[in-house]
Order: sequence, then structure tokens, then C-alpha cells
Amino acid sequence: MGKAFAELDETNVKWISKQHMFFVATAPTAVDGLLNLSPKGLDAFAVIDPTTVAYLDIAGSGVETIAHVKQNGRLIVMFCAFDGPPRILRLWGKGEVIERDDPRWPEMRTRFPEMPGERSIIVLHIARVQDSCGYGVPRYAFEQDRTTLTDWAVKKGPDAVDEYIAKNNQKSIDGLPGLPVA
Repeated sequence: MGKAFAELDETNVKWISKQHMFFVATAPTAVDGLLNLSPKGLDAFAVIDPTTVAYLDIAGSGVETIAHVKQNGRLIVMFCAFDGPPRILRLWGKGEVIERDDPRWPEMRTRFPEMPGERSIIVLHIARVQDSCGYGVPRYAFEQDRTTLTDWAVKKGPDAVDEYIAKNNQKSIDGLPGLPVA
């Protein structure tokens, strides 16, 4: 049986710091809208305090998480133990998007390593933390982070990445506003 908490404790924070991968899930308000579930990695996750976490969002083919969070704020982050004892940890709460022109960007940006292709920071204000067994999650051995996404951004260069974001990240699949054209 899982346990629920109002905030992260030191044990959870320590465990999160050892995970190489996490998942984020969102949904638009419309009942017929498409749900979104995205895997994340690249050392892009930070615990700000016991009720606030954030991750550095890198340019990609879609903008679903950003669009859904801007629309209704609903966001869940999930970690799974792929090695060691089985465990799943879910963080529910209200998300917000910090874009590069936001006055909070410079301070929040310092919490992450440098990564090409940065487009936003997704912040989660935690309302509920819950762990569960994870007995059905298979074991996997971490080899290394993939560099395909960051290599793509380096090869394109900052201006071309910005052009890509402006062209491809303005609207979600459901037509919700994503990132504005700079």
C-alpha cells in the first residue's frame, strides 16, 4: 500500500537525485483533448524546496506539456526505480511555465547544467507526494544519457533552434497556445 505525503522529505529528495529518468503527464481541460505523457532525463530535474520541483525543458517536436500547464496547471511527475529496490514516486500539483523572457528565468536557470536547446523551465508546486511498490517495473541498467537532442541543438545553433521553436512550438496537437513567437 502506498503512502501519501504533503511534501518531499529528505529520503525522497535523496532518492530522486539518483534517478536518471522521470515522466511528466498532463491533460487539456477538454474531455476529448489528448493526454500527454513524456519521458525526461539529461540531469534536468531540480528540487527547489519540499513543495517545489522544476525541470529544464529542451526544444522538441511537441509543446503539449507547456500548452496544458498554461491552460489548467495540472501536472504530475513520476519516478520509477529501474535498479535497486522497487519503487514508484508520484508528485501531483499545479504547474507553471517559466519562459526565457520571464524575469525569474536567470535565477531558476542556475539550478541546472548548461544544455543547448533550452526553451522553458517547468515548475511543479506540489500538492501531494505518493509512493507505491513498483513491483511490476522491470529492472534496467543505466548506460548513459542519449546526446541526440543536445547534439541536434548544438548543430543547429541557438538562432536556428529559436526558429524551430517559433515554427513548431506555437500550438499543441489540440490547438492550445504553446510558446509565443519571439
